Amino acid sequence: MVANIPKFDAEIELSQPVTPKGYDHVVDFLSEQMQLGKLKVGDRLLPERELAIKLNISRPVVREALRSLSMIGVLEIQQGRGTFVRAPDFSALGHLFTFMFIQSGEALDDIMELRQAIELQAIRLACARARSQDIARIGDAMEQIRATIDDADAGGMADFDFHSRIVDASHSTALINIHAIVSRILRDNHVQRRRRIAMGNQLHSYVVDHHEELYRAIVKRDADDCARLLTLHFAIGDKLSADGAGSTRTPAQ
Repeated sequence: MVANIPKFDAEIELSQPVTPKGYDHVVDFLSEQMQLGKLKVGDRLLPERELAIKLNISRPVVREALRSLSMIGVLEIQQGRGTFVRAPDFSALGHLFTFMFIQSGEALDDIMELRQAIELQAIRLACARARSQDIARIGDAMEQIRATIDDADAGGMADFDFHSRIVDASHSTALINIHAIVSRILRDNHVQRRRRIAMGNQLHSYVVDHHEELYRAIVKRDADDCARLLTLHFAIGDKLSADGAGSTRTPAQ
């Protein structure tokens, strides 16, 4: 493992374009080495010159490919020491995916569908895999939901934490990582939806009572009831959010 690896500012514009073929060649090689266990987190790569010879591509292409991979957190380039394999930080991709999704008018709908798919599978796995500390963390988030019922922003964050801890309790690396990638969008959406719902008259029953019912089903490890309640939770939330958005619009003259 590489301890206390410093972070370096990366240029947005590459000094030379990386040809798809050359970039793909570097990525494919490194991926294969990792899959075979020949490269692990903390390992130092071969010097650029040796990689270029090994892959039969130019050294500038190797350099820019490595720089590109370092910008998305796959590698860490340390001046004077070399290039090291990093432990993946999927949350660091959140900004990238935010920009990718916001370019589509249907972005939020797509994200909500992804969220539902992640959480429905996660809650079933949590019923089977959650440890006592996982249940306790979800319970702590439930207490925060109660404590922030009158604060839309803090309440939205508490709501987000509650659902995030369900995903964590699944102990599914894939689900946790995918959720981390879109967590920035989901967190903002929780707050925005809470602000809209706060304008209605069903805030307490939806935010507190329904989360409480969902929490009790998790404690009982009743996967079917959890899935049913979570599906209902999403449906009610969509309706209340839509109603709240409608109530904030200025009536047509």
